[in-house]
Amino acid sequence: MRISRNNIVLAALPLIAAAGLAIPALGQDRPESILPPGFGEPTPAPTQAPPRPRPTAPTIQAPLANPQVAPLPVPIASDTPLPGPTPGMTPSPGATAPAPTDFAAFVRADMPDYARRSLARVGAAGPAEGAMGPRAFGRADGRYLETLMRRLNAPIASRWVSIALRRALLARVDTPRRVNGADFAAERSWLLTRMGESVAARAMAQAVDSENYTPKLFEAAMQAALATGDPAALCPMVDAGATLRRERGWVLAQAMCTGLSGMGARAQPMIAAARRSGLAGGIDLLLAQKVAGAGQSGRQAVTIEWDGVEQLTAWRYGLATATGVEIPATVLATGSSAVQGWRALSPALEPHVRAAVAELAAARGILSGAALVDLYSAIEGDDDQSLAEVGIARDLRAAYEAPDVAARADALKRLWDEPKTYEARYARLVLTAGAAARIPTTLQGPDVDRLVAAMLSVGFDPRALRWREAAARGSNAWAMLTLVDPAAPTLSAGDIGAYAGANDPEGLKQRMFFAGAAGTGRMSASDIEREARSLGVPIEDATSWTRAIQQAARDQEPGTVVLLAATAMQTRLWHGVAPATVYHICNALREVGMPGEARMVAVEAISRMSLGL
Repeated sequence: MRISRNNIVLAALPLIAAAGLAIPALGQDRPESILPPGFGEPTPAPTQAPPRPRPTAPTIQAPLANPQVAPLPVPIASDTPLPGPTPGMTPSPGATAPAPTDFAAFVRADMPDYARRSLARVGAAGPAEGAMGPRAFGRADGRYLETLMRRLNAPIASRWVSIALRRALLARVDTPRRVNGADFAAERSWLLTRMGESVAARAMAQAVDSENYTPKLFEAAMQAALATGDPAALCPMVDAGATLRRERGWVLAQAMCTGLSGMGARAQPMIAAARRSGLAGGIDLLLAQKVAGAGQSGRQAVTIEWDGVEQLTAWRYGLATATGVEIPATVLATGSSAVQGWRALSPALEPHVRAAVAELAAARGILSGAALVDLYSAIEGDDDQSLAEVGIARDLRAAYEAPDVAARADALKRLWDEPKTYEARYARLVLTAGAAARIPTTLQGPDVDRLVAAMLSVGFDPRALRWREAAARGSNAWAMLTLVDPAAPTLSAGDIGAYAGANDPEGLKQRMFFAGAAGTGRMSASDIEREARSLGVPIEDATSWTRAIQQAARDQEPGTVVLLAATAMQTRLWHGVAPATVYHICNALREVGMPGEARMVAVEAISRMSLGL
């Protein structure tokens, strides 16, 4: 019997028609301020979208976790630059379409009015598909939202906040005031790409009709196409993009698309002209030449050598993946963390190649536990039975199907004990959630802490609550189940004090337990105030970030709340997230009608820190 699940994560939405193009750099500067200038001040409605706010305003003092964790930039080129502006550097002044071209005229003539999509409401999914509703961002200023998105460094600490953020970014929402709908879609697509959500990013870019593309959306759509390893997605609009922005990437894209359309004889002179003019060279040009030669009548073999390549770029990743060129591990190591998500979602890679990055993607919320189980189910049948991934797949099968409960529990323990890194340990909880849910409470001497943590990592709270009586008061499992149980009574100061938490000499886990309990509404106001003072959790301290997330909660803007929550979790380590931050995030999520997500964030704080994460 094969281990299989049919649930598909929201990131794997069906792709719409191919969208267009540019080659922005994949790196991102460290944010100087998380909120735009003039935040909190009334602004009259402009006659046209004003210039992009400059980062000259006073810096917002947000609880941005661990400031020492810096992003890994992936510039677009090194030996032969193919520069392109990062999406969002210059906003479009209004509903500007690409310059008149034969292509644009064809689209307008070919598409009837009823089939055209309005820029007043743009997105790739609705509530029926698991995304947020059209009022997710309410009355928030669009420039303010775009600034938050552009300055957000991924990945973020919380898997559940990442999932909620994807739901907000993909949502079919009303375009916020003071921004163009296509530009707002571009910012969302660009952030999804940086989060590793390549499929979702491409779907978001394709949610806008091609005739309404702005320069910013052309750039974001190119980035998404490269992240999915599909240069053919550039072809429907390559002429429009090249006419709009005469950049090096567009010139090479024209040559590639000419070759992919079966006109190899015309593509090769275009590649040669680019080489002679110094427009491009090195591996970037060779990869473009290889793509161009992949079309019918290409009749040309191109050998790609990675010697001397010191940096992985979006261009190199996308074209190498599309043509089946193996990227050396040393070059992959120079890429952004987003590349791991792209590879995890890539159907072009063999399952055993995707396994390691897929586990990281699951820990970050890009893949579901069910998708991860499906992947290892495919790996188990690999012809090479000596692969380490095959051994993991066998242990996973044993965790589901071993003949007795003790053997299944032993298989779970092997899977949990093997990883060495913090993200990999949490990913194994996600991988084994379904198997953990099948363990009966009659098991003698169970590892209740990790059984409960595994089930709650994917939201199996009803099944986890079966272990309520087996969880010793004050244990990690007891703390997690107390936070997740909606029927549990109001917690007192004594309950908070009962949570000792192993390996917690500084009392950080106890403070996090209090923050989660208070933020999810499990304590009275008087007890919250008293315990906050006693434990030294400054929940009353007001900062620009706390005021912003509280205002978003009062205005019933779940998308804004989630975006602000993500800005406060720009770190891979939960130890870099302050308990007061968790309190405000959980409280805001609860106020905007997301109590389940609030409980999961509170539980995740305990489970991650209990595993040294």
